[in-house]
Amino acid sequence: MDRFSWSNGLLEINETLVIQQRGVRLYDGDDKAKLDVGVALLSTHRLIWRDGKNHDCCLAMPLSQIIFFEEQAGGIGKSAKIVIHLHPSLANKEPGPYQNSKFSHIKLSFKEHGQIEFYRRLTEEMTQKRWENTPVSQPISTGTGPQAGRIRAVGIVGIERKIEEKRKETDKNISEAFEDLSKLMVKAKEMVELSRSIANKIKDKQGDITEDETIRFKSYLLSMGIADPVTRETHGSGTHYHMQLAKQLGDMLLAPLEERGGMMALTEVYCLVNRARGMELLSPEDLLNACKMFESLKLPLRLRVFDSGVMVVQLQSHSEEEMIASALDNVTEKGSLTAEEFAKLLGLSVLLSKERLLLAEKMGHLCRDDSVEGLRFYPNCF
Repeated sequence: MDRFSWSNGLLEINETLVIQQRGVRLYDGDDKAKLDVGVALLSTHRLIWRDGKNHDCCLAMPLSQIIFFEEQAGGIGKSAKIVIHLHPSLANKEPGPYQNSKFSHIKLSFKEHGQIEFYRRLTEEMTQKRWENTPVSQPISTGTGPQAGRIRAVGIVGIERKIEEKRKETDKNISEAFEDLSKLMVKAKEMVELSRSIANKIKDKQGDITEDETIRFKSYLLSMGIADPVTRETHGSGTHYHMQLAKQLGDMLLAPLEERGGMMALTEVYCLVNRARGMELLSPEDLLNACKMFESLKLPLRLRVFDSGVMVVQLQSHSEEEMIASALDNVTEKGSLTAEEFAKLLGLSVLLSKERLLLAEKMGHLCRDDSVEGLRFYPNCF
């Protein structure tokens, strides 16, 4: 924080505003700075921070002070941050809020999101280094008197002109972006319709295509992913976000669950969902919270926790009696089975196969032999 100097917040001549973001808190290293939440401004030459309530409280630091920077992901109760590592403080630096600091880095904590775009713009400026090509000249004075007033007026005109140029450039970029986005959305809708068509053909004409072709088609469908994944940026955070996520999961998981006998381990669901979401990855906590809402939203799925602590997602229509009867029939037919052998028979994971056998044992239909060879289940004849 000792790299920051007090500033009037006005842009200097030849300096252009790149991006600004509200709801940003400064950290001196790992410690919160004794400042309120404010606005972070990135220009072609400086990183500027202005207090959200007291606009007279404004700090600035040259971009040339930055060595490198990195993203720090947010979490439960924590905002996403950008960590900026700095050169030592300049000897002729203007006064600032900190005279000395034990840290060689600062953090920008984004309370209202926006860190992704800010990080991208900062990366561009540090790559281009426009402050070297267009050095500022005739800085706007913060002093008093008639001369300072005239320089300030010239600076304001320049700022207004730069803002107008930036607005026109932004409007042009937005128009071009939306043209590309519209084309992409048309293609996305076509791809979604194509995937549904292929899925229906697989379902209706299962006998007309080989198993290898079926597996290949399904891998293509899965690689297409979710057309419009629910994210915190589009649906906020908290309960509303988890409700919308639960509804999307309810639609997405129906077909995979039906193919797998009506039940999937939560870890398997996690891998399947994140593969379909592409870059919009889901955290384990968000997935668990969304799954807990299945029953309250009256979706055809529910989250189940076995006595061992294993969590699964299963269809509401999934019959526990049928599951126990299947385990008993297979064990009776083979004489005895391990979880691994049972998994091969049903095409399930070993984890779920073991839970089915344990459930049948709990209901008194099976008994076990736990030896050095492993856990083996037998029909309970008593």
